[in-house]
Amino acid sequence: MSGAANETAVKEPNQETGLTTEGSQFLTFNLGEELYGVDILRVQEIKGYTTVTKIPNTPSHIKGVLNLRGTIVPIVELRTKFGMPTIDYTTFTVIIVVVVRDKVMGLVVDAVSDVLDIAQKDIQAPPQFGANVDVRFLNGIGKSGDKLVALLDMDSLLSEGDLSGANSAVAA
Repeated sequence: MSGAANETAVKEPNQETGLTTEGSQFLTFNLGEELYGVDILRVQEIKGYTTVTKIPNTPSHIKGVLNLRGTIVPIVELRTKFGMPTIDYTTFTVIIVVVVRDKVMGLVVDAVSDVLDIAQKDIQAPPQFGANVDVRFLNGIGKSGDKLVALLDMDSLLSEGDLSGANSAVAA
């Protein structure tokens, strides 16, 4: 009997989250001292930072656009999006090209870290800080060894306003 109860206990959390028991692979990157992760299946490529074309009247976190093999890609600076202080770009600064709601976008990050396999059992729901702190852009917090990784929900991270502002930049 106890074996059946354990099986049920293992299956129920997975049904609630919709994630597999094996976990997932995440591309991790740094913003300052913090480690973030994005589902590897959302990543198209990692590109060294190159100058982007600035577009007037876009939100401050939309850096501009980049021509990537004939496709105009809006570029978002995650430091600015997260309200972090801006820094000078270094040789480690990269653009992670991702798919967000069927649109290709670039994310400027301080440095790429690793691709990590994080088991489902090592992913917890994001903490609730109350009404003043918005954590909707987090899928969860993953544990990898002694590191904690904030796992980003790309669809929630960039609001409709961000996407329409980026689309306006592309159309300009």
